[in-house]
Amino acid sequence: MTKPISYSDAGVDIDAATRATDRIKELARRTFNERTLSEIGSFGGMFDGAFPGLKQPVLVASADGVGTKLKIAFATGVHNTVGRDLVNHCVNDILVQGARPLFFLDYIATGKLSPDVVASIIEGVTNGCRENGCVLLGGETAEMPGFYSEGEYDIAGFIVGVVDREKIIDGKTIAPGDVLLALPSAGLHTNGYSLARKLFFEVAGYEAHTQIDELGMTAGEALLLPHLSYLKPLDGLLDQGVIKGLAHITGGGLTDNIPRILPEGTAVKIDKDSWATPPLFELLRRLGNVSETEMYRTFNMGIGMVIVCSPSDSDVIESHLQACYRIGEVVTGNREVLI
Repeated sequence: MTKPISYSDAGVDIDAATRATDRIKELARRTFNERTLSEIGSFGGMFDGAFPGLKQPVLVASADGVGTKLKIAFATGVHNTVGRDLVNHCVNDILVQGARPLFFLDYIATGKLSPDVVASIIEGVTNGCRENGCVLLGGETAEMPGFYSEGEYDIAGFIVGVVDREKIIDGKTIAPGDVLLALPSAGLHTNGYSLARKLFFEVAGYEAHTQIDELGMTAGEALLLPHLSYLKPLDGLLDQGVIKGLAHITGGGLTDNIPRILPEGTAVKIDKDSWATPPLFELLRRLGNVSETEMYRTFNMGIGMVIVCSPSDSDVIESHLQACYRIGEVVTGNREVLI
């Protein structure tokens, strides 16, 4: 008689998934608020959709991942930071339109599910949600044997936020003469990792634990620096009408992200000497003899968020932010960035 074959024989451990889900529930509940109407484990997450303080609420949604930064988590065994990176990335993506986050959902896929690793990832997700006042409303953990290499996984995040229609930030009023202010990043954030990994691990021959004296940390630590959220620094400015445009500097760097918010007939001129580029970027440039053009369209170069405002409002914004750079101005042009 043929031996009965179970799901676990095919590589899927339902018991491990149950243990992981139980731990996720504990972590997710820490992000719940009075508008959370469902538990983790429901088929759908429910959230109170009443917005009594807004005249015309507009929902803003986005989805993203953290790319090959995950390879650094695999190499270092540090899994409790990439989830926070994911949340912060998504928060910034809707923040540029003036939206504040409401709730977040995550997707984790792996070949063989490790409850400890999944719990560590979700720890980072819940930390990010709590810091941004965002509910972790639900998600999915998929075990797919043979699809991922041993010890590897992928994560993606989905966020929904809200903004009053009259306070949407869309860049339509940006005009020549406007000022560009910038908030600093912490390392690469979540972009440029394919090139950074090649330069560090193939060209330079570093390993994750290699100490890099000019950075004052290991290669792994440098590449795991957090993706910052700019919600708290900008929150007090969102309702004042002083911000004309916001650009989250992600994949494509400064040269490809700023044009996304520029109206026709405008361009920006950036003074690259107006801020101190962190040593990490100079090291990457030197290791690969990377051209300036390639650097500015691959990496954030130490800038995580760009703010466009009128000259008359710049002092108010700079005073509120304290730690920011004045990096350039809007000029007449064809929606491009001149470094």
